[in-house]
Amino acid sequence: QVKLQESGPGLVIPSQTLSLTCTVSDDSITTPYFFWSWIRQSPGKGLEWMGAIGYEGTTYYSPYLKSRASITRDTTKNQFFLQLTSVTPEDTAVYFCTRSGGLGYDYWGQGTQVVVSS
Repeated sequence: QVKLQESGPGLVIPSQTLSLTCTVSDDSITTPYFFWSWIRQSPGKGLEWMGAIGYEGTTYYSPYLKSRASITRDTTKNQFFLQLTSVTPEDTAVYFCTRSGGLGYDYWGQGTQVVVSS
């Protein structure tokens, strides 16, 4: 059973950078041919795909984030990361990290609540 666990601050000040970590266990983030994504859900809205990093390290981003998002990884720790710059209250959401492959999004973290507020 693959496990993903998000971690990071629950409160971020507007205009600052949000940084989240996803720690993966019982699978390697370099295992072909999986992708590791960040997805969020804002209050009253649906799920929003933010971006992903592939098993080989290639990154993909939602154009709606206008280059504010950056996804990186540390293969030695089996972790991948999200940085979101210039946050506003509209970035308040539950943030999930996920694994996807040929069967779709098959494993999810439990999610971490992030509030953007001064």
